[in-house]
Amino acid sequence: MLTRRSFVAAAPVAALAACVRPDPAPVSPPKPDWPPLPAFYGALYDEPFPVPAVPEDVVDPRFWRQQVVNPYPEDAPGTIIVDPGEGLLHLVESPATAMRYGAGTGAAAFSWSGAARVQFTRAWPTWKVPDAMVMRRPELAPYTVAKGGMPGGPGNPLGARALYLFQNGEDTLYRIHGACEPQYLGKAVSSGCIRLLDQDIIDLERRVRQGASVRVLPAEMPVPLDIVY
Repeated sequence: MLTRRSFVAAAPVAALAACVRPDPAPVSPPKPDWPPLPAFYGALYDEPFPVPAVPEDVVDPRFWRQQVVNPYPEDAPGTIIVDPGEGLLHLVESPATAMRYGAGTGAAAFSWSGAARVQFTRAWPTWKVPDAMVMRRPELAPYTVAKGGMPGGPGNPLGARALYLFQNGEDTLYRIHGACEPQYLGKAVSSGCIRLLDQDIIDLERRVRQGASVRVLPAEMPVPLDIVY
């Protein structure tokens, strides 16, 4: 905390100081020339917990939810393809089209790749903190598996929805979930898996079917990786 220091200055020094040009005020970077956000990124009030609106001029339009030409026509409709390197998730609709979502990617997204299935989904899921994370952040000890985890709701790192990925009937511990802060969309900024905006994970969960195939593409983890949680 800064403290104020009293001092006595001579008149000539004070006069000289009055002539010194003040430091220029910091200049804010210009706002990007992006179109207004789509209405579906507004606040949601029909959920058990309110979902705030995504602020304007934060999310690059490249990461907005949108229907695109399907870059994976060889995959069956309903397949989810995650590209951690690009910060994108595609849900195949047909050989011609796919729904594309921006994603914040984390360390787990770069350390695991391959095929899995959506075993089940959860709305406002409980977060069961891994022991390894408790070692780094002891304040999370009340939310371990043994203690029942952190209930769903605001502040829960899994956000409004989570898709649980299994491989050969076993939990991969890999999740596609919400709670991505808008400024981190498309960036490697968490110790978790794949994070979408809550508006987008709600939309994805409505579209995906249980047992859907998931492909996670291999990618190199950028350095440095900013750890958010």
